[in-house]
Amino acid sequence: QVQLVESGGGLVQAGGSLRLSCAASGRTFSWYRVGWFSQAPGKEREFVAAISLSGGNTYYADSVKGRFTISRGNPKNTVYLQMNSLKPEDTAVYYCAARRSSIATMQSEVDYWGQGTQVTVSS
Repeated sequence: QVQLVESGGGLVQAGGSLRLSCAASGRTFSWYRVGWFSQAPGKEREFVAAISLSGGNTYYADSVKGRFTISRGNPKNTVYLQMNSLKPEDTAVYYCAARRSSIATMQSEVDYWGQGTQVTVSS
C-alpha cells in the first residue's frame, strides 16, 4: 500500500512559479514510478510529467516541456514538480500518481492517487 500527499498548490500570477511536493509513505514506495496529472474543470485528467525509479529518466507532456521539471527528493520518498512560466491554462487540480510496473501516462494505468492540490494561475 502506498499513500500519497500533495502540497504546494496556490494562486499565482501568469509568469510566476510554484513547486508542488508529493510525499509518499509505505515501505514499498521505492518500487514505484511516480508522476503528476492535472484536471481542469470539465476536462479529463491529463498526464503532466513522470520520473523513473532512479530519477534518471523524466517524461513530460508537450504543453509543459521547458517549463516544468519533475525530480525525486533525497531520501526518495518525495517527488517534486517545479512549475515555471505558469500560464492561465495551467489552472487545474494537480494529482500525484504512482504505478509499479512502468511509467503511467494515462489515468487508467495509475495504481495509487493523491488527493490533489489546486493550482490557479491568474492572467
